[in-house]
Amino acid sequence: MFRQPAARLRQSTLPLIRRGSSRPRTTGPSESIKPGPVHVQKAFWTTGRVLLFSAFTGTATYLYGINDASKLQLPWMKSTGPQYAPKKDMEKADYQAIKELRAAFGEDAISTDDEDLHRHGYSEWSSINIDQLPVAVAYPKSTEEVSQLAQVCHKYKIPMIPYSGGSSLEANFSAPFGGMSIDFAFMDQVLALHADDMDVVVQPSVPWMSLNDQIKDSGLFFPVDPGPSARIGGMVGTSCSGTNAVRYGTMKEWVINLTVVLADGTVIKTRKRPRKSSAGYNLTNLFVGSEGTLGIVTEITLKLAVIPPETSVAVVTFPTIRDAAAAASKVLRAGIPVAAMEIMDDVQMGVINKARSTHRKWKEVPTMFFKFSGTKAGVRENIQLVKDISKQHKSGDFEFARTAEEGKQLWSARKESLWSMMAIRREGDEVWSTDVAVPISRLPDIIEISKKEMDDLGLFASILGHIGDGNFHESIMYNGKDPKERAAVEKCVHDMVERALEMEGTCTGEHGIGLGKKASLQKELGLDTINVMRSIKSALDPYWLMNPGKIMDAKA
Repeated sequence: MFRQPAARLRQSTLPLIRRGSSRPRTTGPSESIKPGPVHVQKAFWTTGRVLLFSAFTGTATYLYGINDASKLQLPWMKSTGPQYAPKKDMEKADYQAIKELRAAFGEDAISTDDEDLHRHGYSEWSSINIDQLPVAVAYPKSTEEVSQLAQVCHKYKIPMIPYSGGSSLEANFSAPFGGMSIDFAFMDQVLALHADDMDVVVQPSVPWMSLNDQIKDSGLFFPVDPGPSARIGGMVGTSCSGTNAVRYGTMKEWVINLTVVLADGTVIKTRKRPRKSSAGYNLTNLFVGSEGTLGIVTEITLKLAVIPPETSVAVVTFPTIRDAAAAASKVLRAGIPVAAMEIMDDVQMGVINKARSTHRKWKEVPTMFFKFSGTKAGVRENIQLVKDISKQHKSGDFEFARTAEEGKQLWSARKESLWSMMAIRREGDEVWSTDVAVPISRLPDIIEISKKEMDDLGLFASILGHIGDGNFHESIMYNGKDPKERAAVEKCVHDMVERALEMEGTCTGEHGIGLGKKASLQKELGLDTINVMRSIKSALDPYWLMNPGKIMDAKA
C-alpha cells in the first residue's frame, strides 16, 4: 500500500501532524560555535569488525540456506529491531551526550529550542508529517566536527538525521526515533573551483542557485536544477534532477566524489578527482540517493558544464494534456536536442496567473515549455523542428519570451509552481505533491488517466513535470481537517503510483522514498532486492543510526 491511512497512523506511535497555514519561524544558531576535541571510548563494533562480521554472516547464509536476510539478526538487535537510547533519557536537559557535545563545541552548537526542533522535524511542504521531533539540533562547521559528533551519537546510540535545505517532500528529514538533527547551516562554502578541470568542491549547505551565481564569471555552470531552495547536500541525498534533466541528466551523473562520515565517525573519500575511474566499487553512487541512511556527506566534488552561448524559451499551448504529452514523446523520438521540456496543465497555468509569477497573463490550457540552447544556428533549427512536430499534435500558440528577462521569469514561474500553489491556498488547506516516472512511450497514457482521476476529485489539483524524461508530478490542494477528503486524495495518489509500477515505471522520479513510499519501493523492487539494501546498510551502519526509518525498515 502506498501510504498508511491517516486513521492507522493515528493509532501507531507516529500519528500525523496537521500542517498549519503559516510556516514555522526560522531561527538560526548563534555564531559562537567553538570546535574542540571529543574523547570517546572506542566501541568494540568498529567499522572494520562489522565488515568482518558481515562477511561471516554472508557465509553462514550460504552454508545454512537462509534466504531471507531479515532472519539474520545482528547480536545487538532485539526482535523488534535496532535499539536506540531511550527517548526519555535523550529528552532530559542534563543528558550526558548533550553535555559532552556542548563541552566540545560550545553551548550554542547544540540547540534544544522548541522552535528549532519543530523546524527540523516538520515540513509544510511534505505530504506526511509525524508527531516525533528530534531531541536536539547540532550545527557543525567542518568534517572534523561532524566526525566527532558521530562518535558521540554512536557511543550513546542516538539516531542522526542530516538536514540541509529542508525542502524535501517525503518526510526525508523527519525524526521517527527522535535523535540528533545535523544542520549544515554553517557548512555552506564553495571550497575550490577548478575552472580548467571544470569541477568545483562544495559543502552540503550550498544552494545550487547560489553556486551558479558565484561561478558564472568562469563561463561554467552546474546544470542540475530542482526547486529554488534546494541545497547540494539534499540534492545528493535524493539523487534529484530538475528541468534540465532531459539534456544534462540527473544528480548522479554530476557527482565526482564525496567526503562521507560513517556512523562511527570514520571519514572516507569515495574516489579522487578525475572524471573517469575504474578503481574498485563505485562508492560515490552508492551514497548518492541514499537519503543519509549510509553516511553523512560533508564535501561534494561536482562536474560543471560550459554555459551555452544562446538560450531561448518558447511556450506552446495544446487542446488536451494527452496532445501535449504525445508531442513531447515525438520530439524526443526525433532526437531533437532540447535543453528542457516541461508541461503544465490548465489548472497550473491558472496558478501562475493568480500568483502573478510573471508580468503577463497566460492562456489557461495545457501548455508546454521548451528551452533551447546552443549555437544561434542550432537553436533556430531546433525551434523549427519542434514547431513542426507540435503542429502535428494540434498545437495552438507558439510564443517566445520577448526578452531574456521574461524568459528567466517564465522559467522561474515553472520552477516555483509548488510555492505558487501554496501561496494561494486558504487557511487550513494542505497541498499533497508527489511524483512518478514511466517509460516515455507510456507517458501520454498515464498523464491522461491521472488527470481525469484528479479532476473527478472536484478539488484544486494540477499536473506538471519534467515530461522530457517521463517524470511528472501531481499537486492536490485539499482540506486537511476533512478525513474523507484526505482519504480520497490518498486513493488518487496511490492509484497513480500503482499505475506507474504496472507500466514498468518507478514510484518516485526525483523526490526520494523517505517515510512516504517505503511500501511502494518494496513492490517496485521486490523483497530480495530490499534485503540486499538492508545488508549494505547493516555493514556500514550496524546500529541503524543513520536517518533510520527512511527508504526501508530494519525488518521486513
